[in-house]
Amino acid sequence: MNVDDRPLPFHYQFFAGAIAGISEILTMYPLDVVKTRIQLQVGTAAQAEYTGVIDCFTKIVKNEGPATLYRGISAPILMEAPKRATKFAANDEWGKFWKKTFGVEKLNQSLAILNGASAGATESFIVVPFELVKIRLQDKSKANYYKGPIDVLLKTVKSDGILSLYSGLEATLWRHIVWNAGYFGVIFQVRDLLPIATDSTSKTRNDLISGMIGGIVGTALNTPFDVVKSRIQSGSHPGKYSWTLPSLGTILREEGFGALYKGFLPKVLRLGPGGGILLVVFTNCMDFFRGVYYK
Repeated sequence: MNVDDRPLPFHYQFFAGAIAGISEILTMYPLDVVKTRIQLQVGTAAQAEYTGVIDCFTKIVKNEGPATLYRGISAPILMEAPKRATKFAANDEWGKFWKKTFGVEKLNQSLAILNGASAGATESFIVVPFELVKIRLQDKSKANYYKGPIDVLLKTVKSDGILSLYSGLEATLWRHIVWNAGYFGVIFQVRDLLPIATDSTSKTRNDLISGMIGGIVGTALNTPFDVVKSRIQSGSHPGKYSWTLPSLGTILREEGFGALYKGFLPKVLRLGPGGGILLVVFTNCMDFFRGVYYK
């Protein structure tokens, strides 16, 4: 059996996913803050405070200080371990399920997409409260209202009840199912097109290329759902944005098609390279753990 295919117990997958996720978030988080700020701008381009990624970066640093680019990072740091661990572990476990269900030894392109979508749905239930906390801390209009993650939790539960922590669940399901289906489906296809890896350097190259392309495609597919999720979870427009498809229609009608892709550039700049970082770190951790486990 090829060393890359040897199975590992769940806890090894969990730790590999956690390490990969934290590595990615520490590297790429400022782009997430910029993405959220741009997505929360309601109205036409002429009414926008931020005209683009560089303008948003510049204004945040100039007017609020560089530390603002990391505002709310504690929530995603706490989220990243279970989120990324769940993503990769669920992808592996769902893969076993679908192979058994369809009686195949290896996933094909269609099953890779189905497998990614299943992992994305599983991941969604873990991340929603963390995402809500992160969005509210990143929202400039609430900068003086929330003191930190615990304050967000307490005030949200006090004003709207504990179930409000799952506000935006349906939009999050759409976002994660679509992204993971695109990400893992593209990785499967790109890996088949790349030259066969013959050593650790070429393996890392293939993982980086396929992960980056997968991240870009996943982002292109799921950005409209991410815009809706951000607006629902910010809580700044109660009643206006609720269910995903009607909210997409509202944004399209009031702001035009381009508004569905607000924040796309910082998002793709993060999740393109970030997808590569994730896959490289995850696969290298898994290889390391295999060396320990099968020693």
